Amino acid sequence: MSTLYENKTIKIEIETSEVPWLKIFTQTPYQEMSDVPKDIRTEIYDTLDMIEKEMISYYKPKKINIASFGNYVPHVHWHIMARFEEDSFYPEPMWGEKQREATLNLPSFEKFTLKLKDQLNG
Repeated sequence: MSTLYENKTIKIEIETSEVPWLKIFTQTPYQEMSDVPKDIRTEIYDTLDMIEKEMISYYKPKKINIASFGNYVPHVHWHIMARFEEDSFYPEPMWGEKQREATLNLPSFEKFTLKLKDQLNG
């Protein structure tokens, strides 16, 4: 995983996958979302909203999946991924049972992340 963006409160990481997949972490390791100060929760939700809108506009996926898990990593974080009917797991979650062998032909992830970085730094 590599870091796409970070500031004093959040960090956005790239998850290596066949689908566009980002994760937002809090810099301070809160266990539950209700532990996170309100201003940081607002920043997370605004960032989720921005990423979702950019993924929809750029990739035109079938669905955007947003999830917050912390069973293995007990640190507040959110997964945001663009999903396509042709991906290997659809309609299952990316952690589910593989449905098929797939080779997606998607627009450049690098161009997507550069565009997103511009917005995040704007």
